[in-house]
This record gives sequence, C-alpha cells and structure tokens, in this order.
Amino acid sequence: MCSLSPPDRWAYFDCFSGLSGDMALGALLEAGLPQAELSRVLAGLGLPGFALEVHRVSRQHLTGTKVDFRVGPQPERRYREIVALLEEADLPPRTRELSLRMFRLLGEAEARRHGVPLEEVHFHELGAADTILDIVGVAFGVEYLGIRRVFVSPLPFGRGLIASAHGTLPNPAPATLELLQGLPVYGTELPGELVTPTGAVILRALEAEDALCPPLRLTAVGYGAGARDLPGHPNLVRLLVGEPLHHLPGMREEVLVLETHIDDMNPELYEPLMAELFAAGALDVALAPLLMKKNRPGVALTVIAPPAARESLLLALFTHSTTLGVRCQVLERVAARRWQEEVASPWGPVTMKVMEYGGLRRRLPEYEACRRLAVENGLPVLEVYRRLADL
Repeated sequence: MCSLSPPDRWAYFDCFSGLSGDMALGALLEAGLPQAELSRVLAGLGLPGFALEVHRVSRQHLTGTKVDFRVGPQPERRYREIVALLEEADLPPRTRELSLRMFRLLGEAEARRHGVPLEEVHFHELGAADTILDIVGVAFGVEYLGIRRVFVSPLPFGRGLIASAHGTLPNPAPATLELLQGLPVYGTELPGELVTPTGAVILRALEAEDALCPPLRLTAVGYGAGARDLPGHPNLVRLLVGEPLHHLPGMREEVLVLETHIDDMNPELYEPLMAELFAAGALDVALAPLLMKKNRPGVALTVIAPPAARESLLLALFTHSTTLGVRCQVLERVAARRWQEEVASPWGPVTMKVMEYGGLRRRLPEYEACRRLAVENGLPVLEVYRRLADL
C-alpha cells in the first residue's frame, strides 16, 4: 500500500474551461499521482477488461494529460448497485468513503430533479464505467496527494442543449446546477457542456470554497485535458497544489446568516426543512427553542451559508416553512483549517477529523465512524469515542 503525503496540502482548481471527471483526474496525475498506483487501485473495482490509458494531448497550443479507460461490456446501474459495487471493491477505506459520498450527492441531486427515490435513481450516463472510474480515481488522487482543502475559481457554462438518456436537457444539466449551488458561475458563448455532473460533484464532495487562490508554497501544477477541442479556447483545467503558508492562523471569509422565529409550524416539518436548506447551499442549520409573544413556544432558526446561496435559501425558507420574514446579514467568519485523516485504532483503520488554528492542532473522532465501530465490536459508542480521542 502506498504512503500518503503529509496532511497539509491545499489545492486550487482553475476552471477556465470548466471541469469534468477525466479533466480532474488528468490534472491529479500531472500534479504527482503515480499512474501505476492509480491503475492498481482502479483495478480493485473488478471491472472486466479494465485498462488505464494516459496520453499527452494539445489543446490550443497548451498540453495536458488526457485519461481514458478500456473496459468490457457494462450494464447500466442504479444508485444502490453502484453502492454495492464500491462497498465490495478492494479499495483503500478513505477512497471508498469519498467515492460513496460523491455518488450519494449525485444520487440525491438526480432524485430531486427527476422525482424518484434515491435508491431507485437510474444513472444512465452517470452510471457508466467511465464515471465510476473517474470518481474513484479522483477520490484516491486527492488522498494520495494529501489534499485537505480545496478552492475553486468561478465556473463557466456553455450554451446550447445537451442530449441525454432523459432526452434533451438544458445546458448545464439540472444535476450540475443542484450540485454547484453556493459556488460562483457565469455564462459563455462556448458550445456544449463545460461543467459536467461528475465535475460538479467532485467540487461539492470536496467542499470546494469560492475564493481566490490562497497563499501557498506551490509544489505542483497539473493540467487535465477534456475530450473536445473548443474553438479558440484551451479545453483544460489547471490544478495548483501547495503547502499553506503557516503564518496564516485561519481563513477569513464572508458568510450569510439568515434568521427567523417560527411559532406555528408542525415540529415534524423541521427535518425536511433542514434537508431542503442543505440542498439549497447551507453550510449549517441550527434550531433553538424560545418563548415568543403571548408566551407561545417557538423555534429560532439560523442558517449559515455562502452569500451566493441567498436567493435559493430564501426560496426554500418561504416554500418549506411558515415563516413570514427572514433577517439577512453578511458577517466575517474565521475558519480553522480542517481535514480528515486515517489512523490506526484497536479495531483497524478509522477516519478522524483534524482541525488546526495557528499552532493548535486537535484530532476529533467522527460520530459515524464511532457508531460503526461500536456496532461491529459490540461496544457502547461512548467507549469507542473515548478510546479514539486518546489516540
């Protein structure tokens, strides 16, 4: 098994021509992901006839890396079938975890747009072997290179329509727009699909932040090539990888804070309301009890989100709650650096959350990991949490 780089690298996706799964994977290869390691991990999926092909190509006088796959005949897969494939595959634990997260986000976006249950989502093009290989490859590449925080430039949209298994769709695809909420976008006159659902879900799963390239000690640059030649435009993504400059104790950013008080809503409706708010781009949603006028028990609802998600969040609040008014303000937030890393435990490898601010670094057990280990080993969750906290 390969050893991962130290957990202190950040990445900036410069998406001047958009982003797709093969573009992201090509950029990771140029930035230092070994082709042999990538091929070995992807072979663990067990797809018949699998072979990885990597080429240097030219796009409008700039060169980049193009990734292609050869596989035998494959069935179309539903969400539950892709989950089963990933869970049974011989993959590194963190690669499997991130891959499952990407497909869950894709499935939820498709389910919302097409009005079907998540487990029954039929991915059509997104269930093809190439998409599975792209997603697993990117998940492995991010972990191999030790990328713990991701930033992204504004994302361009092409003009025209898209042919799909669902019929003709507006460009970009509806699932792409679902996944990009909260990130900056702009339209162009370039033809065709520039940001694919796979490219969008990579950014969403990696919690990409809308920001200029942060202060880095640059260690690698990779160019990943798309399949098409765009007229007068290099169809590439540029990936910058580097070590954050340690004199910065945290990242300062603006966040939108939405607040409202509600005293006339069925409590059962708060759970679906929270789900809608997160789908609309919320970073956090909090509920607190309070007494309102005429001594009525009520709920204080607070939403924290990127400023760009303002309108989609307001629409969700007025559609899915009984509120008649929402207070809006933009505040400065100071965020600690945070990432996940795998550590050895008495029960095998486990994923832990790590935070760093200035010279302070702390490792925190993830609840879902604690619950899984508790069930598998017949232990109280509290006991697992305490022992992991002491590692």
